[in-house]
Amino acid sequence: MSDHFALVPASYVYLLRESPGGTEVLLQRRGPVPYMPGHWAAGAAGHVEPGETAYDAARREALEELGITDLELDFVLTMQRSQFGPAIEERVDWFFTSRSWTGEPRIVEPEKCAEQRWCRLDDLPEPMVPHEAHALAHLFSGVGYLTFGWDAPPPGGGPGGTGEAGSPG
Repeated sequence: MSDHFALVPASYVYLLRESPGGTEVLLQRRGPVPYMPGHWAAGAAGHVEPGETAYDAARREALEELGITDLELDFVLTMQRSQFGPAIEERVDWFFTSRSWTGEPRIVEPEKCAEQRWCRLDDLPEPMVPHEAHALAHLFSGVGYLTFGWDAPPPGGGPGGTGEAGSPG
């Protein structure tokens, strides 16, 4: 058995706006895709490509999935996720928000996105992709590092457990 694992990086973009009822986030309901079809997720998200920064990936995904450009991105948090089993895969996710962009967000990939909706942060639709619900719950907490997928704290003393928040160190 190998002690190596694959680290899969991804960037997420949460567009935010203010409404009379509070802060709203643009979410998409995933279409007939392999991962979590029918679940609500970030308006734009995807893997970081080779040679690309997390910021570049966020901007690219916003263009590819929402048709918008010139995002003013604010880095919010990083999440380390794990799925233990025969093939160990860990993920690192960078979450960004934006309150300013050019263009009107729209569904650009209808084969992947069934619906788009502005939702109040305190009234999110169900079902949500679980790790994204965890990220949204900590969006304004000031916690810069989250973990997801561990039933117990990971070795080394860092914050852990499914749905834990914390700071390294």
